[in-house]
Amino acid sequence: MSSEDIKILYENEMYVVCIKPSGITSEDGRVFGMPSLLGGGKPYFTVHRLDREVSGVMVYAKTKASAAALSRQVANGELLKKYYAVLKGELPKEGRLEDLLFKDSAKNKTFVVKRQRAGVKQAALEYSLLSEAYIGGDAFSLVKIVLLTGRTHQIRVQFASRKHPVFGDRKYGSDITGGFGLFSCYLSFIDPLTKKRIVFEADPPECMPWNSFDFFTENS
Repeated sequence: MSSEDIKILYENEMYVVCIKPSGITSEDGRVFGMPSLLGGGKPYFTVHRLDREVSGVMVYAKTKASAAALSRQVANGELLKKYYAVLKGELPKEGRLEDLLFKDSAKNKTFVVKRQRAGVKQAALEYSLLSEAYIGGDAFSLVKIVLLTGRTHQIRVQFASRKHPVFGDRKYGSDITGGFGLFSCYLSFIDPLTKKRIVFEADPPECMPWNSFDFFTENS
C-alpha cells in the first residue's frame, strides 16, 4: 500500500484528516504505519489511535505545534469520536455502557474487572441501535457509538463482555472470519489554526462486512 491508496478528507499545513484502512497500524513501530505512508519521508505525528483491524477517520499532525495542540484535546476529551459497529445478537434501542477496564500489555488484551486497582481505568460509551439483520439464524445489530473515553480495545471488550462481540473480532469472542465490523465514522476537534470546532464524517467503505447485511440500504 502507498500514500496514493489513502483517502484524504482534508489537509492543510498543520494536519491531515484521512481514512485509515484496516490492517495498517496507526503509528510507526516494527512495521511502517500510517505516519510513514502519509509522510513520504516527512514527519507526521500520531495524536490518537485506532486498532490495527479498525478502519476510519483519523487526524495526523504535520508540525510539533499542531501535534501538541491536538494531543491536549485528546487528553481533555475535546477530540470527539463516533463509530459504526456490527455486533452479534439483539440489543436494546439505546444504552450506556460503563465499566472498569484493565489492559494486560503482555497479552495485548483488555479485560472488564470489578474493582478499582492499579492500572484500572473507567470506560464509558453510549450507543443507539440503527438496524438489525439475520444470517444463518443468528441476529446481528448495527449500532452507532459515541465514545466517551478512549481506552485500549474499549468498544470491543465492553460489548464482548455482554455477549455481543464485534463482527469478526476473534480476539474477543467472535466466531466469524472475513472482515471486521468496526468503523470510525466521525471525528471532531478544534482547529489549531482557526480555533473553531470542525467535523469530519465518512461512510464505511464498500469492502466492510456489513454490506452483505444491507444495513445501509433497505434496513436503515
